[in-house]
Amino acid sequence: MSSHKVPSTARVTVQTLRAMTSRSERITMVTAYDSTFARMLDEGGADVILVGDSLGMVVQGQDTTLPVTLDEMIYHCRAVARGSKRAHLVGDMPFMSYQVSPEEAMRNAGRLMAEGGVHSVKIEGGAEMADTVRRLVGAGIPVMGHVGLTPQSVHAMGGFKVQGKREEDAQRVLSDAKAIADAGAYAVVLEGVPSQLASRITAELPVPTIGIGAGPHCDGQVLVCYDLLGLTPERVPKFVRKYESFFERGTAAMARYREHVREGAFPAAAESFGKIPERSTPASGDAIQAAAVPGSEPVQG
Repeated sequence: MSSHKVPSTARVTVQTLRAMTSRSERITMVTAYDSTFARMLDEGGADVILVGDSLGMVVQGQDTTLPVTLDEMIYHCRAVARGSKRAHLVGDMPFMSYQVSPEEAMRNAGRLMAEGGVHSVKIEGGAEMADTVRRLVGAGIPVMGHVGLTPQSVHAMGGFKVQGKREEDAQRVLSDAKAIADAGAYAVVLEGVPSQLASRITAELPVPTIGIGAGPHCDGQVLVCYDLLGLTPERVPKFVRKYESFFERGTAAMARYREHVREGAFPAAAESFGKIPERSTPASGDAIQAAAVPGSEPVQG
């Protein structure tokens, strides 16, 4: 097993991320949706944990992120906040929680931070979202932008397709990224764009870029934790690298558990309280009562 060393136990902030980029230190970002995963990823050294609306697909089993509600996002953000001590926490603004008006975006972003416990919010969209970003930042709400392939616009884009292949499309993505950065976003996610375009945007933006399916030249990278841990049994996108095979290992563990239960091998004495009576002699009510004296043994060993 390889060892890891977390650089610092201090909470990562927007200023931390800017300083990392200024000294060419790449940012590691990953999604999480509950306290246990947040703790695991936090202790593994994640700089940024995104509570992504991708939970609609990997947790809820939806086909897209569109059905995820603001209340659901707040619930998951609260859980992640309890499990994280170091990483900067970002909460995704779900579909139609910010598109209607800057005022509604302000109310919903405020809820995500106040009730969800995140440190910033992420919104999808380019130039059309610049005014909303400006209003949020002006109110003291840090904003991470997201351009290129924006999953909440999956139907308008005709599916999950790489954006910016043609020159005019590339210019649009670049203009969107600049508009969001100029509006005050502290970082911009670049999703599903050619590597050359991501490299150009990274060079021209004054804020960090976080890539997902955008090649190696961004200031940081983000992956869905279920993908990188091998918890997604279906085919994953080309840009994903699996660092574990938890789905297969979990399936095998369940099969062993089932076998032990069927054979009577679990629970054994080590997992039981009191004296285990002989299997061939059913325990009487008195024997069961004597073996289960309240308060005699702790439930957790």
